[in-house]
Amino acid sequence: MKLLRIGKKGSEKPAVLDKDGRIRDISKYVEDLNPDTLNFETISKLQSIDLLSLPELSSTERIGSCITKPGKFVAIGLNFSDHAKESNLPVPTEPITFMKATSSINGPNDDIEIIKGSKKLDWEVELGIIIGKEAKHISENQAQSHILGYCLVNDVSEREWQIEKMGQWVKGKSHDTYGPVGPYLVTKDDISDINNLNMSLDVNGKRMQTGNTSTMIFNVDIIVSYLSRFMSLQPGDIITTGTPPGVGMGMKPQQFLKEGDTLRLSIENLGEQNSKIVAL
Repeated sequence: MKLLRIGKKGSEKPAVLDKDGRIRDISKYVEDLNPDTLNFETISKLQSIDLLSLPELSSTERIGSCITKPGKFVAIGLNFSDHAKESNLPVPTEPITFMKATSSINGPNDDIEIIKGSKKLDWEVELGIIIGKEAKHISENQAQSHILGYCLVNDVSEREWQIEKMGQWVKGKSHDTYGPVGPYLVTKDDISDINNLNMSLDVNGKRMQTGNTSTMIFNVDIIVSYLSRFMSLQPGDIITTGTPPGVGMGMKPQQFLKEGDTLRLSIENLGEQNSKIVAL
């Protein structure tokens, strides 16, 4: 099942794709896609509905982030060995964890802001995990029973703020619009093998990143189990799981985003994002 949110920012309606790819309004059954509704009971209820009987929404309307108001936006860094190499950093022996501000969440095709003085704005195509059941001190074998589904994330990063400023990575990861999420929340039953999905990202039509989730150092089960040791994971929480090589920081010479640049990124079965960099 592919869930999404349609409409103007702040007024989105929850929706689902039917078998023909048409967008159907599910607001009669679900108020919104948020921590209060993103659970296995909601998915079971929606799966019992005849989707073709629901009102159809226009495919030309704006697509919002596939979840709103998550409690946490957790991120894993350097989860691809070749990305660690291009970053001149050692391959981690356990997941590197940081947070993105939830206020950074953006629609998948919304503009991404570049502010005056920003010199090193970068891109990262990533697989996102959506939690559907509280996870606290769980094993790797238990992880799948707590994962509701998956989504596409662009972990937009301002590298000067992230690396050259004192403190933690969160500063370079959290500006408004630095967290495009969606277009879809794809329930896990619609993904045949989460550990074998192709990933790509283009800047101005040129392929920059190509990867596959099979080369992640820590897979989704390890990540969910690991994080649950240090914090409870709640329904609606987003975990973004790291990026393959090809980021601007790793290029020689380095290449960063500027006003007017366009981004297109995708993960197999999770949809694609199309964004433009605009001056704030």
